[in-house]
Amino acid sequence: MEKSAPHRIKSISEIHRLAGIEKPNHPLISLVDVSKLTNKNDINAVIFDFYAVSLKRGCDNLLYGQQKYDFDEGLMAFMSPGQILRGEVSGIPLHLQGWMLFIHPDFLWNTSLAKKIKQYEYFGYATNEALFLSDKEEAMMNSIIENIRQEYTANIDKFSQDVIIAQLELLFTYAQRYYERQFITRKITNHQILERLENILKDYFDNEALLSKGLPTVQYVADHLNISSKYLGSLLKQLTGQTTQQHIHEKLIEKAKEKLSTTELSISEIAYELGFEHSQSFSKLFKIKTQQSPLEFRASFN
Repeated sequence: MEKSAPHRIKSISEIHRLAGIEKPNHPLISLVDVSKLTNKNDINAVIFDFYAVSLKRGCDNLLYGQQKYDFDEGLMAFMSPGQILRGEVSGIPLHLQGWMLFIHPDFLWNTSLAKKIKQYEYFGYATNEALFLSDKEEAMMNSIIENIRQEYTANIDKFSQDVIIAQLELLFTYAQRYYERQFITRKITNHQILERLENILKDYFDNEALLSKGLPTVQYVADHLNISSKYLGSLLKQLTGQTTQQHIHEKLIEKAKEKLSTTELSISEIAYELGFEHSQSFSKLFKIKTQQSPLEFRASFN
């Protein structure tokens, strides 16, 4: 069955109306108890024109892109404007608990968070890359959200926005800290990703795909790992200190060294087989990575 086109939700008032809950206290920011959400509109895919942050428990039928939520513990997910939430939105499970925070970009206008929010890469992660929280971490996040709730439900005054912005910055800073902890503590899963990355690059280089396709892109690698390119980059940076592009280049240099030491192909021929249009570009990259030119490296084996 063909999937329906996502429904674009342009305002926070609209998401309240579609979800069957009372109007928001503020047109540009809203905090919602997910146990009160309903949906009688048969909408199974949405695109928000605003930021969405959620902490949920007991959700097993929502997808972000092609990735599925499947958990019983508290997880946090972060969505930026334009991302797709797809799934059985019309059949929200009764046991779903937690909260959702909606923030329109206009609420951040002319504040310190307007630019800073774009630096939090987890807003570009996929849902299956959500943040796993310990009980202590979840309590911290909920305490910050409670501060926002109190401010949100109080009478709005000239200090309200500043107070909420300060709490949002605190929330996002803790999320950054907890994500970096997650990269370290979820060793088995993360090292499996590293192992799969190595296998993907090895297969790509061994199958001579370079001749027809050129160097693999970061997006190509991320797609074959079924994770977002931003999450992959953050994970690799935390575990290895290198970017995805640097890992690709390392595998390329390994292949180049193999050809230089075991064949009599010319530098131009090797550059061509490795996907370079110009041998000068290959030689430049090789020297940057090894402090030797391809010819100097080959000479060291003779």
